[in-house]
Amino acid sequence: MHKASGGHTVEQEDESAIIRQCQRGSSRAFGVLVERYKQPAYFTALGFVGDHEAALDLSQEAFIKAYRAIKKFKVGHTFFTWYYHILRNLCFNHLRDATHRPRPFSEIGEHTLDTLADTAADPIVAAEANELKEMIWKGLNRLKIHEKEIILLKDFQDFSYKEIADLLQCPLGTVMSRLYTARKALKTELERIFAL
Repeated sequence: MHKASGGHTVEQEDESAIIRQCQRGSSRAFGVLVERYKQPAYFTALGFVGDHEAALDLSQEAFIKAYRAIKKFKVGHTFFTWYYHILRNLCFNHLRDATHRPRPFSEIGEHTLDTLADTAADPIVAAEANELKEMIWKGLNRLKIHEKEIILLKDFQDFSYKEIADLLQCPLGTVMSRLYTARKALKTELERIFAL
């Protein structure tokens, strides 16, 4: 998975060249960016909305918006950081609609955030793993959206603290304290769920 990278790297220089081509009107060059970031984009949207079809639609819509606005992009920045804000806004707008609520884990089917637990060959172990995933997903959906977001970025997509700070445009210390608070809130929700 390609992620927003900190510091000045060869990949960033390569990306800057691709973006310059996009800004000159190359749709082929933009296709390179889509290929590079479509997986983290999809999983970001899926984490927010919990629906495979909606996640695909929202991530694609965000790429279309990014393509239309590419001339506003400042070369030297990371594309995914810029794109993330477009996608995030679309997901938040989607969730504000009362008809769009994050689905329970069981309805996500094969398109789940598989990093929660590996499925085992033993059916009993697999069933227990799926039950745990369901509980964690339920707990995540009870969190405030910003708490859920930071857990998804760190624990599901494995972004570094620096990358999350870039994505959320906040200091490193803020990321660490927000993550601590969010994990604590998730632990509280899970204790309530398991107590039922």
